[in-house]
Amino acid sequence: MEQVEKIRHSLAHLLAAAVMEFWPKTKLAIGPTIENGFYYDIDFSKVEASRRPTSGDFKRIESRMKELIKENQKFIGKKVSKAAAKKLFKNSPYKLEIIKELPGKTVGIYQNGNFLDLCKGGHVESTKEINPNAFKLTKIAGAYWRGDEKNKMLTRIYGVAFETEKELKDYLKTQEEAEKRDHKILGPQLELFMFHPTAPGMPYWLPKGVIVLNELISFWREEHKNDYREIISPILNKKELYIISGHYKHYWEEMFVVKTPGKEEYGVKAMNCPNAMIVFGSKLRSYRDLPLRFSDTDPLHRYERSGVLNALLRTRQFRQDDAHCFITEEQIESEYENIFKIVKKFYSIFDIKYEYRLGTRPDGFLGDKKTWDAAENTLRKILKESKITYKENPKDGAFYGPKVDIVVKDSIGRPWQMGTIQLDFQQPHQFKLEYTDINGQKKTPVVIHRVIYGSLERFIGFLIEHYVGAFPVWLSPVQVAIIPISDKHISYAKGVKDKLIEARIRPELIDKNETLGKKIRGAEIQKIPYLLIVGDKEIQAQLVSVRQRGKGDLGQMKLEEFVEKIREEISKKR
Repeated sequence: MEQVEKIRHSLAHLLAAAVMEFWPKTKLAIGPTIENGFYYDIDFSKVEASRRPTSGDFKRIESRMKELIKENQKFIGKKVSKAAAKKLFKNSPYKLEIIKELPGKTVGIYQNGNFLDLCKGGHVESTKEINPNAFKLTKIAGAYWRGDEKNKMLTRIYGVAFETEKELKDYLKTQEEAEKRDHKILGPQLELFMFHPTAPGMPYWLPKGVIVLNELISFWREEHKNDYREIISPILNKKELYIISGHYKHYWEEMFVVKTPGKEEYGVKAMNCPNAMIVFGSKLRSYRDLPLRFSDTDPLHRYERSGVLNALLRTRQFRQDDAHCFITEEQIESEYENIFKIVKKFYSIFDIKYEYRLGTRPDGFLGDKKTWDAAENTLRKILKESKITYKENPKDGAFYGPKVDIVVKDSIGRPWQMGTIQLDFQQPHQFKLEYTDINGQKKTPVVIHRVIYGSLERFIGFLIEHYVGAFPVWLSPVQVAIIPISDKHISYAKGVKDKLIEARIRPELIDKNETLGKKIRGAEIQKIPYLLIVGDKEIQAQLVSVRQRGKGDLGQMKLEEFVEKIREEISKKR
């Protein structure tokens, strides 16, 4: 274990120790390390509601943790029998539950100062190895025990920690920037989407958000119109479909299930691949038909646990720019090359840097190891020849085949997993799919499952944060705001709006009874790319005064000249 991980793990124990001093009636659950820090789940139900900790208590908790660090406490671990452990933690129901489930006859415990915890280890030798100025408690939240909403709600206290004070400061600065970009705040503020408790994890797309969604899909359709054939398939399918595909065995618990009055079980579609297999098998196919690429953007539903839902980044309802490419084994390499070209074009449009990640055979896989090994080696060869950076993620493939994920970085360097390109030898066999080869022999096709954006919800969430809500002109829900200086200029402003609509540009007329400055500030808060100001001078000269987002005043110009300028910018997708 790296030193920083040991520091974070040790700080989780120090956090629990400090909390127990201030709130001795609490019950401790678990305190693992996480990326950049640690947390501890704690049951405060025996504490009066008004006395339970809030973020306002962080300073005194941190102060006590720093005092414990200065005591140079040693972390001493040993193995004890389960019976002995049960006596030590007889007043800790969560620890007792863990002890009962652990394999073997002994369990690990660790002590620092007066604090004792159930733990398998991974600590600093003593607190002198911890920089007291390199950690910070960051937030407090609810968390179900074991992540199951049927269990009790606990309180989770988060902290971040590093080896040096500079690393902490750099991290906090990045987090401050991330908060400015938070799509959970910007999305509703820009009237793009909203959520409601009656549909957890399922976004309501508001009119402006629908424009962004449709523009992304329209661009995708335009780029795929010659080589891909779009289909729409049923949202509800009998469980028998998923038994054939393997999803019933490997994925059914992650799906929404509907039972009819006749007791038939249907799965709410969580993926498009079984339906694509049905379409391929609906008629005789020849080698001349291949590659045969079916695409779709049907809404999908997955039963994500409430604890992992994260606005647009992790939803229960979403759309994908999905496609299933039916090919011969000889076409695998060329098909991947074509897909990599599409990836390059799509991500360059948004000026997004990316790399690939190869996911290999998982434990619960479908098929035989020999086929899997061949598929993985094929992907390694293609990736090396693509000259795009890639990493391997062992056991992260889909149950039916290895995959190449697209991992992108946003403008402040945070990694996000977006699209995926999966190689599948298994499902075509499961569905008994065939095509006739050049010699008249029956062969089984190979399928490449691929999404470039990935989940459109996640991609839009990413774009909101990447652009801080300031979409490029072609994606902006409102591309131009027309602002009359006073009521007597509204008629001219309406004429400008009508001409922009005729030119297929999305305008908004801001004719509120407000000062010019307030109107301009309101449009700027909405991140509108262009503002057209009209007053006496503009009407007299039949011009508009143009302000561009981020650049300020561009001066007066003819409306026709402005239309030409913005249409060129829209067409170039920049």
